[in-house]
Amino acid sequence: MRRVNLYLTLLLLVLVSTNNLWAQNGTISGNIVQTDGISVLPGVTVYLEKTTIGAATNGNGNYTIKNVPEGDYTLVVSAIGYHTIKKAVTLGSGESVTSNFELVEAISTLSEVTIITGGITGLKDIPGSVHYITPKEIQQFSYTDINRTLRAVPGVNLQEEDGFGLRPNIGLRGTGAERSSKITLMEDGVLMAPAPYAAPSAYYFPTIGRMQGIEILKGSSQIKYGPYTTGGAINLISTQIPNEFSGRINLLGGSFGGRNLHAFVGNAHKNFAYMVETFQYGSDGFKKLDGGGNTGFDKQDYIAKLRINTNDSAKIYQSLTFKIGQTLETSNETYLGLTQDDFYTDPYRRYSASQKDQMNTEQSQLSLTHVARFGKLIELTTTAYRSDFKRNWYKLDKVKDSTGTKTKIGALLDDPFSSNDAFAILTGMSSTLDDALHVKANNRSYYAQGVQTVLGLNFKTNKVSHRIDLGFRMHQDQIDRFQWVDEYAMDNGVMELTKSGVPGTESNRVETADAIATYLQYKLKIAKFTVTPGVRYENITLHREDYGKSDPDRTGANLAERSNTVDVFIPGIALDYQFNRYLSTFAGVHKGFAPPGSKDETVPEESIHYEVGVRYTKNSLSGQAVIFFNDYSNLLGTDLAAAGGGGTGDLFNGGEVQTKGLEFQVAYDLLSSQKQSDFRLPLSLVYTYTNATFKNDFDSDFGGWGEVTAGDQFPYLANNQFTFILGLGHRKFNINLSGRYMDEMRTAPGQGDIPANEKTDSYFVIDASASYMLHNNISLFANATNISDQVYVVARRPAGLRPGMPRAFMLGLKVNF
Repeated sequence: MRRVNLYLTLLLLVLVSTNNLWAQNGTISGNIVQTDGISVLPGVTVYLEKTTIGAATNGNGNYTIKNVPEGDYTLVVSAIGYHTIKKAVTLGSGESVTSNFELVEAISTLSEVTIITGGITGLKDIPGSVHYITPKEIQQFSYTDINRTLRAVPGVNLQEEDGFGLRPNIGLRGTGAERSSKITLMEDGVLMAPAPYAAPSAYYFPTIGRMQGIEILKGSSQIKYGPYTTGGAINLISTQIPNEFSGRINLLGGSFGGRNLHAFVGNAHKNFAYMVETFQYGSDGFKKLDGGGNTGFDKQDYIAKLRINTNDSAKIYQSLTFKIGQTLETSNETYLGLTQDDFYTDPYRRYSASQKDQMNTEQSQLSLTHVARFGKLIELTTTAYRSDFKRNWYKLDKVKDSTGTKTKIGALLDDPFSSNDAFAILTGMSSTLDDALHVKANNRSYYAQGVQTVLGLNFKTNKVSHRIDLGFRMHQDQIDRFQWVDEYAMDNGVMELTKSGVPGTESNRVETADAIATYLQYKLKIAKFTVTPGVRYENITLHREDYGKSDPDRTGANLAERSNTVDVFIPGIALDYQFNRYLSTFAGVHKGFAPPGSKDETVPEESIHYEVGVRYTKNSLSGQAVIFFNDYSNLLGTDLAAAGGGGTGDLFNGGEVQTKGLEFQVAYDLLSSQKQSDFRLPLSLVYTYTNATFKNDFDSDFGGWGEVTAGDQFPYLANNQFTFILGLGHRKFNINLSGRYMDEMRTAPGQGDIPANEKTDSYFVIDASASYMLHNNISLFANATNISDQVYVVARRPAGLRPGMPRAFMLGLKVNF
């Protein structure tokens, strides 16, 4: 009996102790939204500093931290792309505390020159179709290929080339994707193509891996951001200076010798701030060169920013930000693809004659930005900028057979048995001639420089809101071609240099553009109705000096000059009606424009662009649908070697074209109905339909078009594109799955059924990523691309068939501090 009483007493003590223990624990909960007070923020990390206790917001922006012992704590609220919040919290025994937060985007305080949309919360204030890729979305898969990042945006047309995204081909709404030459490309609001007016082909593209956000503007929303307004503008937002001491180190490695290092650190004091950053990545390549050799690349980015500023409370707040950067790249890339038979035998083969092909580039950028805010009504932002880009793409151009007949590599791969033994030499057979292989040094240097300023004025009269933006830019850019050709013999699969060319004896010319641009945009908001008219003016002078192939010293003995001047007004207007705080509709019309080049008989590209759409955002559900129509009175084509042309860079009139399409995007958290769930299940669906046809007959000197008949479909433009992104999120882990379907594309203009030798493959590629939190600031990360290892043709230009990236993975650590 005593033993029974003893057991009962012990049991009672245990129950009392347990009850007391639970009584001492409390709960911290709340809701987290953006600064608009409407948009919820899922996946925000909320934890108690110096502990392992924490939670993450669910699809409704709610969080709950349970079983917290009584005491004094510092509550940390952290999310990628937002300023971190710290708050002191005192929790009593068994107490429940509610703490709600509004997070401020790290880019929301930037000037309108640097940031266009104002981040997520500013999207609803932009006239026309606009998309913003958040820092969280960029970090989801940690892509270094811009093609894979942009596939989540409707209306973007992509044509892959090298599998790594080193030289992307991006178009918007059917503009043509060749070297991204028909879009306005910016970094932090500054033009970033090597020579945006004189030679816009983007042989340099800012490294996506170091970007904090991406803005994509289409329709009338882009009037402020010329010179290219037919399709749209892409603004890449670089890593911003943090508001407290913090940084990041990401270190990944994986397939094909892939390596990836991203590191930055920065701090902000009262009147001084800084940030330094590097992004370095590379690969040994996934293609197999006959005879062996590296087919990969190495690329290094270095960026530094310094800012001095007045006190925030100053009557006129001012800041001065200096940015400096350098990018170095060596890539063993080639224009030489495969014949159709060889592609189906081994799609990742590379012929022996491409063993010397290599691209070496160096890019540098400088900018100085002054911001002055005169209260809440007026802001003036002025930026002076300069970028320099040098590149030499040393690559095979022609093959000479034993009879002395020269054949361009594109024509040779289209019909490999048309010449005597040229194709055999290409694949490694010893040549009888010492000059069988002509390797061109495509040596070019570029610069772009200018000053731009934007004056923004906000005011109200009665119940009417007014916003006036006045911008001005004075710009100059230049491309200097100074090229030559080296000759090689093929000796049992090994290329032997037999004659070195003289620099300046192949292409020897300078092309310069001087441009003055200004715009005025006025936004008038009355109750639920907003109208935004605007007009842009461009005055452009393009001048070419061609010294000829026989004057490498540039004495001017055979100098040929030509110039072209154009000035144009580009009007546009957008209308927006807000049914309620969640639903709105918009419509817009504007003039599309692209500069004509230096040939005086070439006229500018011009079109009239129409769009109508609807937006909806409420809690975890958001969506947008847009119908667009672009009516070209004259489309321009560019003679690029990358597009299968001769590589002169000249522009050609393409006549009338009509482009129409549909863009649709919807995102929803499938677990949002579970108010207190610890999990998130976000789903995003993106669909784009695009149809572009020529409306007149013509015979083009541009090899990518050739003979065109009215009704022909535009080449390298997929009619249908579809993307889904599905995630499973928790405070400790995240799993993401992304699928991309791309229609087959014509490789030449045509109608009806596409001939088998004039199309790319349709494909459906699935990527995945996963991360696991080892600590509040340390996570294990892995991603895999093309999980099913699908083989598909992405292009038949510039020479032969080219494959998409095979299955690959990356694994490593991400550390934030």
